[in-house]
Amino acid sequence: MPKDGTVLLVGSVPANDADEVFRLLASGLGDRAPRYPDGETGERRNWIRWQHHVFADNPALELIDPATKLAGYADTLARPFFAIRSGVDPRSIRFKPLGYADQAIRSYDVFSRLQREGVIPASTRFQVSIPTVVDLLSGFVLVSDRGRLEPALEEAMHAEVASILAAIPHQQLAIQWDFCQEVVGYDGGYDLHYDNILENSVERLCRLADPIPSAVEVGVHLCYGDPGHKHVVEPEDAGTCVKFVNAILASSGRRIDWIHLPIPRNWREARFYEPLKGLSPIGETTLFLGLVHYTDGENGTKERIELARRFLPAFGAATECGFGRRDPGTIPGLLAIHRAASEATAA
Repeated sequence: MPKDGTVLLVGSVPANDADEVFRLLASGLGDRAPRYPDGETGERRNWIRWQHHVFADNPALELIDPATKLAGYADTLARPFFAIRSGVDPRSIRFKPLGYADQAIRSYDVFSRLQREGVIPASTRFQVSIPTVVDLLSGFVLVSDRGRLEPALEEAMHAEVASILAAIPHQQLAIQWDFCQEVVGYDGGYDLHYDNILENSVERLCRLADPIPSAVEVGVHLCYGDPGHKHVVEPEDAGTCVKFVNAILASSGRRIDWIHLPIPRNWREARFYEPLKGLSPIGETTLFLGLVHYTDGENGTKERIELARRFLPAFGAATECGFGRRDPGTIPGLLAIHRAASEATAA
């Protein structure tokens, strides 16, 4: 178990490149964050949007605008999606490399150099944040074709993880699965391509996480989305996330080192946090609550910490989501709030 008062960096950081990200995190947080992400800079800034080429370049797929060509299309996102071309056998479809491994390997080279130079603490792990297969399918593929395309995309994702594992020392690696569309879908925000959303989402997550060797840390970022700094669906309370935490820990065939739960800024009453008392025993897992918010600073963050403590005595702190889409000028102040939250959760 990490020491009390640790913080989680969810993923994206608005810097120019990985070198700048790592230096920002090291100067702002030091060893208070046991894992450093590379910031998902450049084309990766908008989470999965950079994966458009993976689908556009696949000859088995075609782009369709469901808003104009498919009357009555059920998905709540009225924008173009890819579909499997007529006559293509889904079993024949293969994807080229998705790019997550290439990005991680390049960033790890920077991380490793800075760690050797003493910039990054020796105990810090390199964190790779990856969306689930469901996230990618839900972001780019017609709901009617997602199930047929899922095996091919899952195979491609396993290949990405295998390449990461082959290139980065396991004792220095942490992999975080971004688990967003599943949470939003469970609360009615998006249509998913399967029923029994809680059970089937967790089963899919475990297929990705369970094969990862035990020397590698594995975490899960539960998410309600961040378009325009707003959730896709506003959670009523922590209840949905608690259900997912319990199901993940009960189902996983390997250790889950951390799970992150988003905490909206306006949760200033105990009722929002009360479902936390329904968490099953978490064992070696560290829970991080995404209660750090720049807009109300240290005072608002500490207020949310005290409310959460009524129902969950020990946890780490984080933001609700990655902060790569923020004004870069706010990052030093945001990291200072993380430090204050670290001290408060360690108290």
